[in-house]
Amino acid sequence: MTTAYDPFGMPGQRRPPQDPLLSLPDHPSGEWATAARPPAPLPPRVGHPRPARHDGPYLPSPAGGAPYPVVADPEARRRGRLAPMLLVLLLLAGGGFMMWRLDRADGRLGERLAASQQRESDLAKRADRLEKQLAGVFDPEAISSTVLPSVFRVRAGNFTGTAFSVGDRAGKGKANLLTNFHVVESVWEAGDRKVFLERGGDELSATIVKVSKGEDLALLRANREVAGLEPAPGTVKPGQQVVVVGAPLGLEDTVTTGVVSAYRPADADGPSIQFDAPINPGNSGGPVVNAADEVIGLATAKARDAEGIGLAVPIKTACDAFKVC
Repeated sequence: MTTAYDPFGMPGQRRPPQDPLLSLPDHPSGEWATAARPPAPLPPRVGHPRPARHDGPYLPSPAGGAPYPVVADPEARRRGRLAPMLLVLLLLAGGGFMMWRLDRADGRLGERLAASQQRESDLAKRADRLEKQLAGVFDPEAISSTVLPSVFRVRAGNFTGTAFSVGDRAGKGKANLLTNFHVVESVWEAGDRKVFLERGGDELSATIVKVSKGEDLALLRANREVAGLEPAPGTVKPGQQVVVVGAPLGLEDTVTTGVVSAYRPADADGPSIQFDAPINPGNSGGPVVNAADEVIGLATAKARDAEGIGLAVPIKTACDAFKVC
């Protein structure tokens, strides 16, 4: 039996014996003999030595020999290097575009935030102006409720007038009160220093501490704490609305209203404030209060045979004389 020929084998290589059932019979002649005869071996190739080992992909040899190494195309190799660079450039461009968009968004957000803050500032200023305008609204009832607890009727011998607590420098458990000198003049001239302060059913004693005859002022001190009224810091102006609190004819807790008629800094007896609120004997020494609950002066006198002409000593004069404000 002949050895089966393997057309895919290498020249000069024998294939191992196969199963007899698959072997071709050995016929000396005829078609079967011709068909079974193996072809002549291929002549050895000249000028094509077996290629050396080459790292990288290989293509199969067409004749079943050693595979040929794949030689990369320079153009393809260049294109292979360009692709990652193009991808990087695209990513950088996309990142730059996104940063530009974010920067624009931040700018718009900052502008909106600045505009919002400006609107809030404008609203706060408007609210502040409205608050100041509302604070300037003249409300005699509110003013009276604030001022009355600090105002007393003064009884000095046979005379009565008005006094009010001012400032907070009297010390703990004491209060400084201002009134006119002519209210306590009889007691002072008699060498006595004790007067009485009355309000409702409450009565307390006070001491005449200092007087200023030329300015018609007197400082009293009571041995009890009384809330002090705030003096007005500025100079009064004509037209300002005022409340006058006092005890005309001994009628305590009396309130009248009016306006400042004029400020007279060059009067013979010193600066004075003219106002048109009604006053009567007993109002002397009472506070003249503006719309901000601040004392602008002490009611002192009224013109005889005339209506609506009252005079007050500026609170600054009293504060400077006694240093208690």
